[in-house]
Amino acid sequence: MKAQPKASHFVDGVYVEDKAGAAIEVIYPATGEVIAVVHEATADVVERALSSARRAQGAWAAMKPVERARILRRAAEIIRDRGDALARLETLDTGKPIQETLVADWPSGADSLEWFAGLAPTVTGETVPLGRDFVYTIREPLGVCVGIGAWNYPSQIACWKAAPALSLGNAMVFKPSEVTPLGALQLAEIFIEAGLPPGLFNVVQGRGAVGAALVTDPRVAKVSLTGSVPTGRRVYAAAADGVKAVTMELGGKSPLIVFDDASVEDAVGAAMLGNFYSAGQVCSNGTRVFVQKGIKARFLERLAARTAGIVLGDPLDASTQMGPLVSAAQMDKVLGYMATAKAEGARLICGGGRAALNTGFYVQPTVFADVTDGMTIAREEVFGPVMAVLDFETEEEVVARANDTEFGLAAGVFTADLTRAHRVIGQLEAGTCWINAYNLTPVEGPFGGAKMSGVGRENGRAAVEHYTQVKSVYVGMGPVDAPY
Repeated sequence: MKAQPKASHFVDGVYVEDKAGAAIEVIYPATGEVIAVVHEATADVVERALSSARRAQGAWAAMKPVERARILRRAAEIIRDRGDALARLETLDTGKPIQETLVADWPSGADSLEWFAGLAPTVTGETVPLGRDFVYTIREPLGVCVGIGAWNYPSQIACWKAAPALSLGNAMVFKPSEVTPLGALQLAEIFIEAGLPPGLFNVVQGRGAVGAALVTDPRVAKVSLTGSVPTGRRVYAAAADGVKAVTMELGGKSPLIVFDDASVEDAVGAAMLGNFYSAGQVCSNGTRVFVQKGIKARFLERLAARTAGIVLGDPLDASTQMGPLVSAAQMDKVLGYMATAKAEGARLICGGGRAALNTGFYVQPTVFADVTDGMTIAREEVFGPVMAVLDFETEEEVVARANDTEFGLAAGVFTADLTRAHRVIGQLEAGTCWINAYNLTPVEGPFGGAKMSGVGRENGRAAVEHYTQVKSVYVGMGPVDAPY
């Protein structure tokens, strides 16, 4: 099974290869097979990407927003027309089941391109009357933006960053995760086919050194990162040295609070979506499930029964509901967290180890109950299908415990009492929240975190703030009044 791209990089409208860069093997997580090899970007490739982006951006910014929008809409249409092939590539790149990639990955990217295409022509300034004189404002693009992607939703993330950047007149150089390098190349090719001028969306492969070269380049005006907190710290510091604009979507240890008046079936379904979808490799997952003691037994009973029905298997089989983790290293990390949870006294409800499949990086969907706040799986981001269920008695107690974390990406509340739902959400220290739902992230709504989970927002109108700057113009309508 092969998925070898035409070349490692896409720069200035064409595929580019430079085998002087270190080789990066692309592993299919379901079998451990090498399905492609790309090469890390050399200094020459990075320079070509940045210089072409700088050259192309000015003319792109000068176009009417509606003209830019037409190109992005065509790109969205191409993505939808090729949905099956793109979903298969995403499955090979990530190991996610085809039933997920057909509906959640590239389709979300197409939605983003379409939505920002519609939004861009409506972005205007304002006029401020000052009597005789007045001030007007203009929203201008930042210039060259760098996008650094993660491996869990590689193509969706590429689109989520490219859509606002391009629609508002910027250029972007995108570095995918070295674990999942394939989808972004397809996006770059689709953009050119849709009519995007060369140089405006370039893809360069590489590890941390390539990312650092992009982030520190003086031609770069803005950096958008999706990744871990340690990576975010390094990128934030490097960008701050150049006084660059930054948005970061980092890790999470998000609470999902289930009150005893909630629908148990709905809450169980949401908890499963918030822990097992994409094999648990979702940054916003509600991995600390706080269940009020009155329904704890019933919740755990239904959770165990429904988890037992999850179908693991070949990700290319339409009936498979859960695939492997993205890599052997990630599998070993998750298995280590399971072992630690057992050693620290968490009660294993189901799962707890490697799945009994012949090949690939599969682990069982796992639930631990009687988890306490100090346990490792209640403090650290596991990034695998491991759910921690914690008990609580009162609203005041659970709010305090939910907030007792360095993270603040997401949170959810399940209750029939909507007054309580709004009250609790209002107290939770998280940037993206749900009431009687979980992990739904439409492009229309802003997405991002608080505390160590990041800065800035992706999607929604809020993204305009992070890909444009305001120019303020004072207009004098009379003689200058000078005291000298």
